[in-house]
Amino acid sequence: MSEWRTLPKIELHLHLEGAMPPRLARDLAAEKHEDISGIFDERGNYRYDGFAGFLRCYEAACTGLRTPDDYARLTTAVCEALAENGVVYAETFTAPQIAAGGDLARWREVTAAVRDAAARAEAAGGPVLCQIATCVRHLGPEDARRAALCAAELAGDGFTVGFGMAGDENTGHQGDYAWAFDCAREAGLGLTSHAGEWRGPSEVRDALALGVSRIGHGISAAKDPALMDDLAERGIVLEVCPGSNVALGASGPLQRHPIERLRGRDVPVTVSTDDPPFFGTTMTAEWEGLERAFGWGPDDLAALNEVALGAAFCDEVTRERIRKRLEAA
Repeated sequence: MSEWRTLPKIELHLHLEGAMPPRLARDLAAEKHEDISGIFDERGNYRYDGFAGFLRCYEAACTGLRTPDDYARLTTAVCEALAENGVVYAETFTAPQIAAGGDLARWREVTAAVRDAAARAEAAGGPVLCQIATCVRHLGPEDARRAALCAAELAGDGFTVGFGMAGDENTGHQGDYAWAFDCAREAGLGLTSHAGEWRGPSEVRDALALGVSRIGHGISAAKDPALMDDLAERGIVLEVCPGSNVALGASGPLQRHPIERLRGRDVPVTVSTDDPPFFGTTMTAEWEGLERAFGWGPDDLAALNEVALGAAFCDEVTRERIRKRLEAA
């Protein structure tokens, strides 16, 4: 179907830093007199080998992100890419440790810059954007505490709507980060955690014990019928990123991706791109792939948009704005 690009979409799992176009990463690094040429291939795209290599490439790409203005430029570029692919609402993961070294004053400045750039993009017809402050798992529980405190300080600003955990799932255990999630919950933020991308179903169960309402990836739940039934009964939404899973080898080829099995078991799923330029994907490409693999069409997109809209961490006024944009398209 040729019109996938123009159909309205909601994306709940998008890393702001991970959505940085390679050209912008090169430009920002050059402005800081940093050489990151080793992370690009001959065509100028990101280059890495395996998940560990991806994390190193990701961190190197962030080398030039140092000021609020850098983050404003990044946000503008990301919003342009989202608009080109019909995304009307996105929740972006931003890490206080990467953006501000866990410093609250700097985090406020970066968030203000991101929020203002997003508002300008929306006024020009771009997507509505909200932020999920995210701790980086492999930096450890103490860094997660600082990230949670940064998130909690901005709760209620209408832009910072959630708290989550990303990073290397093979580091530590979900329960090690309980303090950070408790802090964010007490502040009234929505909770999500990356889980079940690399480890098995028990990792998803451990994330549920943190009190999350959404799981980033969560695809290993498809190996456990009882867990799938539990997710379905509790309405826990999986932020599934098929292109990312295929590119990193977390799943088999798209034709065997567990998203179809999960959805068939009534597990609420959404579709996102994760770190799109690293995986050569867009929301348009995701849906083109799902159409080829499973025969999904516009009705499936509408159904998943409804799941995503209900699971979004934004306030009700914003939710209604998004609904109107979906209905008007």
